Amino acid sequence: MKKQIQIVFLFLAAVCFSMAAQAQTIVSGTVKSKASGETLSAVSVSIKGTTKGTFTDDKGNFKISVDKFPVVLVVSSVGFEDYEISVPSAGYIEVSLNTKAAFGQEVVVSATRVATRILESPVSIERIGATQLRETPQASFYDAVQNLKGVDFVRSGLIFGTVGTRGFNGSGNVRFNQFTDGMDNQAPGLNFSVGNIVGLTELDVDNVELLPGASSALYGSGGMNGTLLINSKNPFKHQGLSFQVKQGLMHADGRQRPAAPYYDWNFRWGKKLSEKFAFKIAGQYLQAQDWQANDLRNYDVVNGTTVLGDRNKPSYNGVNVYGDQIGSTPPIVNIAPLARGGAFQAVYAQAYQAAISQGAPPAVADQIARQRATDAANFLFATRSDSIVSRTGYAERDVVDYNTYNIKFNGGLYYKIKPNLELSFVGYWGAATTVYTGADRYSLKDAQIGQYKLELKGDNFFVKAYTTQENAGDSYAATILSSQMLQRTSESQTQWFPTYIQTFVGARLGAIPTFPGVQFSEDQAHFFARQAADANRLVPGTPAFKALYDQVRQIPISQGGALFLDKTDMYVVDGMYNFKKITWAEVQVGGLFRRFSLNSEGTLFTDTLGKRIGINELGGYIQVQKQVNDWLKITVAGRYDKNTNFKGRFTPRATATIKAAKDNFFRLSYQQAYRFPTTQNQYINLPLGTRSNMLIGGLRDLWNFYNFDNNRVWDSATVGRAARGQGPALSASNAFNYKEFKAEYVNSFEIGYRGVIAKKVLVDAYAFYAIYSDFISTAILVQNPGTANQRTFGMPVNAEGTVKTFGWGASIDWKVYKNFAFNGNVSYNELQDAPAGQLAFFNTSPWRYNITLANNKLSKNIGFSATYRWQSAIERWESTFLQGPVDAFGVLDAQVTFRIPNTKNAFKIGANNLLNKYYRTAYANPDIGGLYYVSFGYNIF
Repeated sequence: MKKQIQIVFLFLAAVCFSMAAQAQTIVSGTVKSKASGETLSAVSVSIKGTTKGTFTDDKGNFKISVDKFPVVLVVSSVGFEDYEISVPSAGYIEVSLNTKAAFGQEVVVSATRVATRILESPVSIERIGATQLRETPQASFYDAVQNLKGVDFVRSGLIFGTVGTRGFNGSGNVRFNQFTDGMDNQAPGLNFSVGNIVGLTELDVDNVELLPGASSALYGSGGMNGTLLINSKNPFKHQGLSFQVKQGLMHADGRQRPAAPYYDWNFRWGKKLSEKFAFKIAGQYLQAQDWQANDLRNYDVVNGTTVLGDRNKPSYNGVNVYGDQIGSTPPIVNIAPLARGGAFQAVYAQAYQAAISQGAPPAVADQIARQRATDAANFLFATRSDSIVSRTGYAERDVVDYNTYNIKFNGGLYYKIKPNLELSFVGYWGAATTVYTGADRYSLKDAQIGQYKLELKGDNFFVKAYTTQENAGDSYAATILSSQMLQRTSESQTQWFPTYIQTFVGARLGAIPTFPGVQFSEDQAHFFARQAADANRLVPGTPAFKALYDQVRQIPISQGGALFLDKTDMYVVDGMYNFKKITWAEVQVGGLFRRFSLNSEGTLFTDTLGKRIGINELGGYIQVQKQVNDWLKITVAGRYDKNTNFKGRFTPRATATIKAAKDNFFRLSYQQAYRFPTTQNQYINLPLGTRSNMLIGGLRDLWNFYNFDNNRVWDSATVGRAARGQGPALSASNAFNYKEFKAEYVNSFEIGYRGVIAKKVLVDAYAFYAIYSDFISTAILVQNPGTANQRTFGMPVNAEGTVKTFGWGASIDWKVYKNFAFNGNVSYNELQDAPAGQLAFFNTSPWRYNITLANNKLSKNIGFSATYRWQSAIERWESTFLQGPVDAFGVLDAQVTFRIPNTKNAFKIGANNLLNKYYRTAYANPDIGGLYYVSFGYNIF
């Protein structure tokens, strides 16, 4: 027993000795701002001359173990001057940092994939830091990107925004890459990112970097016109619990619907459990009643124009009314031939019998009957030529789910194998209901996307493997849904149009049973005809309508319903190594393998019978950077990629950074970028309302499937000219012929300048010229034109010749007076040599500008910012849904922040579209009104 007591005593003594020894090697302390006296979180504290370091926690405290004394600690943080302090022994210290006033000192990574001062970036780049994101007036951090120069931002719904630069934008941008923590953020079945539906919560965003223009050489297929990189906070650096509650109001004026609440709650918790292990978890819930696409103007399908005041026309085809474009074949029916033929037969038979009964010889009776029948047939449309009739459709608000929500979580486990070697496993998951515009207006209902990544990262390399898992949930196409509902209540060819024609003829000729002998005007006859044909049409809001709506939207498109069954996945392995030991230059090499696994069960792609379609991509790049002398730095890069269905592509890049003076740099660049046709460009097989209108892929497989070699097709322009007698008749010689479908590429040339003037003004400007070859556009092809079997196909093709764009942009950041800051930017874009007779989807305002005035310390605890955004009109917005003009608009966003004294907490009051002036960012997209909010943030500074 005595021996056991001695052993226990010795063990306790050893533990105490160890703890005492450890305590003697620990330096702890607090870091504060010298100007405000507040503690600073996420400040780097490292031992000079080593890789050992730590970060302050959310209360500004730090601890670092030291092997031997004395040591020099280096304390640094963005926005503050670096500070060095000599520490002779273990103990506690306090450090106060001076604010750094210099512009352009931010470090960016995306421009060259190595850390570079933004002033010295060899290409155009924009950056939004955590402080700017916190002070933005936009309700969502993601929306703050639209304040940057040259950015197009298309809003399909409250939480579905699409970023674009350098033109060719849409509600979903396939020429623009978006990465979250190094993961391609695209939905694999769509090939573009769905805003920030899956990704980072607002409190977990560290910074955002934007590369406008060509970026394929480093980031692969898709980065033709730009790349957006969103980076999260590492829990070793950013610790503690934070949360934010944001409550708001939408539809304040009741224009679209009664006023409705807006909720946005999110939290983040990061914790460093030791010098080796840390974790974080974050979540967000957003819910609101979405903005509505409610353009009820008549869309003239023949001329592609919007017509005012024609909602009562028989051919009414509302922009945001669906199902009204359906008929037999073609979609909108000219009833004149059938109506006249029916009237002729009915009147002829009656008149002939009447003449015979009055003793007229058969030849005379035939002559009399034929004249009366001809007069009756001509009388039907005597006063107007409008014999084009469409069905009575449903407004978007009746068939689209506007109960928008977004719930997402992200988290990660981080382990430091060595101070400069970190292993992490992270996951991002999001679910949402929203709306977006593609070939249809799609209601993404309970759609889900998950991304999961394992990464090993050192100071000169990374290797990661990740996957994106997509599930369309209960998503459906609004036009297909409306069309199928109408067909189920009254089939077009056998019921609706025959009833309409019979009633119209009867009303014109005095044969309506309730009004015998009364010959109604054409307008009245159309009214009676529509009433009769719509007898079985279900009224929105009724139980019967709701029952059929629920039934059809849950039936897959491939089975005659409107439901997507898209569960497409993507798998990626990506890596990069920086040869730091090479002394003559800085050399990086990297590679990527990506696999798409398409799975829509025939509702989107040609993957019927449950057979997945696999597409592989393999690529690699090398980049060499050389500081030639004090004023010149050259960077050269090249990349090669191969896709399963397309030939390999090599894309070069060359840049030069020229130092004109201290903190003043010119940049020159030549970049080639490319994109392989998207998964939809390759394999889509989607009806647009009816099977007589299809969107199909551009591979030879689709051409063969529809037998276009034997049952020929003509492009719509050729068909139109032949129909108007302005061109040759349709024949084999002017039919559309298949050509090899290729990857698209662009050669981009750019010159730019970025510099600091008098330490108070930062100026940035660029000009670019881009030449696109094998440009992917959409050809509208017509099969069996002018017949009852006419079909129309939208098919991606490579345009002949080249397509050119030109543009420039400039911005100024100015510290005006004390804490007042001004930012202004302007940009211009122009399209040249657009492909004739095809859709180019340039969709960019020629002019746009943004003006921001801010003061984050108007008083000690009050700050504000206000941004005015304006863009010029778009003469013709192009999509596979509809084409039409978009009006110019200007929007004012503003916010005021009230910081609670001596805390890291704050209240914020803000408004997006403060003046509530409704605007659209794209044709047929929703009208966007004001959003007014107030928020409380805990531990957010």
